[in-house]
Amino acid sequence: MNASVFIFVPCVFLILLVLWEAFETIVFPRRVTRRIRLTHLFYRMTWKGWKQIVHLIPENHRENLLSVYGPISLLLLLAFWASMLIVNFGLIHWQFTNLSQAGNSFAASLYFSGSTFFTLGLGDLRPMSPLARLLTVVESGTGLGFLAIVIGYLPALNQSFSRREINISLLDARAGSPPTAAEILRRHSDEHGMESIRQLLHEWERWSAELLESHLSYPVLAYFRSQHDNQSWLAALTSIMDAGAFVMVGLEGACTRQAQLTFAMARHAVVDLCLIFMLRPVSLNPDRLPPGELANFRSDLAVAGLRPRIGEEADRKLTELRSTYEPYLFALSAYFGLALPPWTPGAEVTDNWQAGEWTRDTVELKRITSRTGPRLHFS
Repeated sequence: MNASVFIFVPCVFLILLVLWEAFETIVFPRRVTRRIRLTHLFYRMTWKGWKQIVHLIPENHRENLLSVYGPISLLLLLAFWASMLIVNFGLIHWQFTNLSQAGNSFAASLYFSGSTFFTLGLGDLRPMSPLARLLTVVESGTGLGFLAIVIGYLPALNQSFSRREINISLLDARAGSPPTAAEILRRHSDEHGMESIRQLLHEWERWSAELLESHLSYPVLAYFRSQHDNQSWLAALTSIMDAGAFVMVGLEGACTRQAQLTFAMARHAVVDLCLIFMLRPVSLNPDRLPPGELANFRSDLAVAGLRPRIGEEADRKLTELRSTYEPYLFALSAYFGLALPPWTPGAEVTDNWQAGEWTRDTVELKRITSRTGPRLHFS
């Protein structure tokens, strides 16, 4: 009996632990700050191993394999939970119940546990005692509830992913590919440019809030990558924060209040995501915006008709603002393997919407759109 108790107690504990993990991950709508979690350990170990394997293959195939991890890890996590429940219920059946035509075989108890959990109802093995029947009912109810929650979880996850990606796709023509703060401001420098920037920042304030809520509720979404290699939720968030920071301290006549609201919401999302994935902010060299590039950035904006502030005070305030969010971005970038966009586009690049199957089509499209006026400034 003592040996049976030593098996029963750990099995019940693990069953309750898995159910609580599933509840926190799927049902519970708040951030979980507990440091030791099975789900967190599962993702840390599998993601680290996946990245190490991916870095052994040629670079041009890495992004495709990294993008596969999110969906596969979700399926593996669900399979891991189900396996833990089946094995531990099977151990309890093995020690405390009698099954018809099974004797005292652990293999038969494990088989019976699996068929009960998935409510197969085959009938080849039957519980013979009242305790066995009670345990069978408890396990079948657990399995049915587990499968129902999973079925309801996947559509919500896909909807959250789709909403996130729609705005990232919309940012393509507004900020370039990859998106940069320079292109956001330059492409909204027409006669109604300040109002366009205000509206854009307002939309991305809401997007940042939705990103925060969805990724705190479903952290696995952070592993889901965008359709194009030069786009990501992190690159979009970075470019918006860069643009908001510059508008706040370095652009005359701009919508400073809206920039402050958007920046605050975006930084909130970045900091909380680092807390969820237990990432410490890090400093990274080289500087994303060295003095020479900042001077060229301001010159380009002045040519586009904007009025950037110049001077040591503006430089100091911009540096201080960048120090409040860039270390968190660096930490997220290193963990997820997502590149941070620069402040300004380097060489001439083609937006994703302009790209075609044939180079000639792309060149012709760029020639036509270059004459459509100053609103988008397609390069």
